[in-house]
Amino acid sequence: MIEVVMIGTSGSVPTVDRGMPALSIKYGPELLLFDCGEGTQRQMMKYKVGFGSINAIFITHSHLDHYIGVFGLFETLRLSSAKPKRVGLFLPAHMEDIFSGRYDFVDIHPIKKGVLYKGKGFFVSAFPAKHGNGAYGFVFQEEPRVKFHEKKAKGLGIHGRMFGQIQKKGSVIINKKEIRLEDVTWVQDGKKVVYSGDTSYSKDTVESASGADLLVHDGTYDSSKSDEAFSRRHSTAEEAATVASEAGAKQLVLTHISPRYSDDPGLLLEQAKKIFGNTVIAEDGMKIIV
Repeated sequence: MIEVVMIGTSGSVPTVDRGMPALSIKYGPELLLFDCGEGTQRQMMKYKVGFGSINAIFITHSHLDHYIGVFGLFETLRLSSAKPKRVGLFLPAHMEDIFSGRYDFVDIHPIKKGVLYKGKGFFVSAFPAKHGNGAYGFVFQEEPRVKFHEKKAKGLGIHGRMFGQIQKKGSVIINKKEIRLEDVTWVQDGKKVVYSGDTSYSKDTVESASGADLLVHDGTYDSSKSDEAFSRRHSTAEEAATVASEAGAKQLVLTHISPRYSDDPGLLLEQAKKIFGNTVIAEDGMKIIV
């Protein structure tokens, strides 16, 4: 089970109801944070996302609204324990000097395209976003799982510890007959969550989000502001929906919502749904189970 929590969903500046960009992914014992805008640690307290359990933080780009909260979070971790848990900090290479040498419990890793981080049963990879400043988006990919055709397996005499044996050895002998693992199993594809970060419409995002179970995408503007979106390297709701449609994603969540829509983001939702029906507008504290 992948648990996604939208911690902050505003674009560029906070509002009364929306904090600065951040979202978390919980998978088994691991907690990952993607972006960490101003006030993220307080938002995590509010929405009961245990920041003391963070294994790694992934920063999309070097605009302050996406990483300034890291300092406060790390200070709290430092003050809360004589020996804080080690945290991996993944950020664009030109940002390394900002954090280098400040915290002895932080391991800094420059981002490059491809796999960045591996956990138990999943990995996180990066792809280039169209926002300048060496911006990236991220893919959380669950590894495929081998599933048994239980009725068939039991019919062939496999039971109890033999399920573990055939997984370990690749085959078992029953009544002088070899039963291979592939004879009684099938592969279930892993779930996929994609976070675009700040970006204009991008084929890189379409490719990286191919078949995604959940796409969390920049949806800063409505279509009447397309020129502004282009100049600021953000996306309109329609463009985000187009990415979701072209990628064959299952669900789209629009985030990085401009404060001009703080009272009523319905226009963004209406425009996106004309292109991609399974769209929702992110709200702070929204929890999505994938």
